[in-house]
Amino acid sequence: MTAQRAAPHRPQAHNSQPDAASGLARPRLRRATLLQPAPRGRSGSGRRCICSPTGPVSSRLLAVREAGTEAQSQTLSQGEREYISAKQYTVLPDAWKSYLSSVEGSASGSSLPAYVYEILGGNYGWTAYPRLGIAASGGGYRAATFGAGVLNALDGRNVSAVAAGTGGLLQAATYLTGLSGGSWLVTSLAQADFPTIPDLVFGPATANSTGFGGWNAVYSLLEPSNDPIVNAAYVLDVIGEVGDKNAEGFPVTISDVWARALSRHFANGTDAANFYDTSATHGAGITFSSLPNLDTFQTYVQPFPILVSDSWSQHGNFSAEADLEDAYVPLTNPIYEFNVYEFGSYDPMLGAFIPMANMGTTNESICVTNFDQVCFVEALSASLFNEYNSSAAALMNSSIYELIEILEELLPQTLIDYTVGIVPNPFQGLHPETFIDTNETYLQIVDGGEDDETVPLQPLLVKAREVDVIFAIDAASDTEYNWVDGSSIIATQERMAYFAGTYFFPPVPPDNSTWLAEGLTTRPTFFGCNSSGASGAPLLVYLGNGGPPLGETTAYTNTSTEQLAYSADELEAMLSQTFDVATQGIPSDTESGWEKDPEWAGCLACAVVDRARERQSIERSGSCQSCLERYCWS
Repeated sequence: MTAQRAAPHRPQAHNSQPDAASGLARPRLRRATLLQPAPRGRSGSGRRCICSPTGPVSSRLLAVREAGTEAQSQTLSQGEREYISAKQYTVLPDAWKSYLSSVEGSASGSSLPAYVYEILGGNYGWTAYPRLGIAASGGGYRAATFGAGVLNALDGRNVSAVAAGTGGLLQAATYLTGLSGGSWLVTSLAQADFPTIPDLVFGPATANSTGFGGWNAVYSLLEPSNDPIVNAAYVLDVIGEVGDKNAEGFPVTISDVWARALSRHFANGTDAANFYDTSATHGAGITFSSLPNLDTFQTYVQPFPILVSDSWSQHGNFSAEADLEDAYVPLTNPIYEFNVYEFGSYDPMLGAFIPMANMGTTNESICVTNFDQVCFVEALSASLFNEYNSSAAALMNSSIYELIEILEELLPQTLIDYTVGIVPNPFQGLHPETFIDTNETYLQIVDGGEDDETVPLQPLLVKAREVDVIFAIDAASDTEYNWVDGSSIIATQERMAYFAGTYFFPPVPPDNSTWLAEGLTTRPTFFGCNSSGASGAPLLVYLGNGGPPLGETTAYTNTSTEQLAYSADELEAMLSQTFDVATQGIPSDTESGWEKDPEWAGCLACAVVDRARERQSIERSGSCQSCLERYCWS
């Protein structure tokens, strides 16, 4: 029998103003304004509040781009389409050649069939290159760090990665998706202008209080000090920073406070020297839609970043038909994605987007700008506080209750659930027959992994993106000891059954016991090797955090999701161990100890080119044939 979760308690705001005697005066924003309504159009002018989106525009809903509801009708925004095209033409030829050079330098490089060299070397033209997407899972700091370690092993700027034969794959990736902890990695990497992973995690050698100062992981996300007085002042400060947003008439919840806390770690403007400085910007004013202005965007160096969130809907979550099992959000709820150009969903019940720069806009008279603060967007992707709100008693006994009470007292609001992220609904009235929130004033948005899909694969399954191969990084906490057991990939396969004709996914084991018994979480595994590219399903390269590498008995990468602070030594140990996870392949237990698979780099290259090989009507052969037999699940 399927367990049904109780409908959550919805905290009601206090109607009274804060008691002056409490000393908690309502704070005001002391730095850059976070929201700015655009000028009103002239009355009766019919002027739209944003420039022309591509594709059909709903006659009822201003600035909404209808993106298609079936695979063959899906379309990309003009901005994304132009970026991907320019990257493919100007950057990928050299990127794939550099990656090929890394593979050639590995032990298996000289034994690869000719078609690998021909495809990656550009013999078939720039349109014939593989299209690669990388997905970084949720799981808090553990997932962010594990994902960073994997990217470090794929980075052509890392001489160790090049020596391993995997370096350069990051530069050749077209897309990079993240959710929850993975969104911290993707967002910080993108907005910091694509630094190396060591500089991203630890900060650059030369401190710069206005640039990116590293993750500042030694400071806990919500309680950065050992001194409770300092922590209390910190909480009041971050709440004060969202005061103007509330004054503008927008709902403010714990997700907004969470965003300002995350900004000290994953946005420009904070380092160890100014962490508590109330005059510093701490990322305020940096918007997701402004990232295309960065140098590495202008030169198409970055993979195109996409974040993922789930929808928390009274029409979906609390339906009598909802089959939630151990998830918080039904698989049939819309999944929202955020990219630098748009916010919306490709799910067929909606299939619509608005420009990211106008996120927060709901009508044609006032354009909202600056709503898409980078840390608010990543906070929406990592907002799991509703999980504490299964009942009034559960919320009162939770670690967030005191913060909720302070927020209610300082910024009192009515009929607001303080435990979810709230975005004004730009899709009101759209697709009333299928879109569950068509009549809602606000969208309630929560952690992208609450439907059990902790690896953000959905954006990479959009047919219009034409992704050939996905490198899936899974660092969820599925087991008692915070290892993975394949649950996320199973959930994605189950979700695809609801949306046949929209998304296509390769066959994967349908139960956790198979994943664990066959060791699929402790070594890289390929899925979809026997599926035709004509099926629409990409080939999936799965790399899970399923145990320490190379037979090691000491594990560093299975920390708790609730661990919100890390020392530099802890991060170093996690990154080092993750590098081995990403470069070991299927290791061998030899007389001299565990050894990495010397053919792993070549086998990975075989998987990367496999769909491109098929498009050229070339038979799989040589070492690629034997590699895929070893690494593919079927």
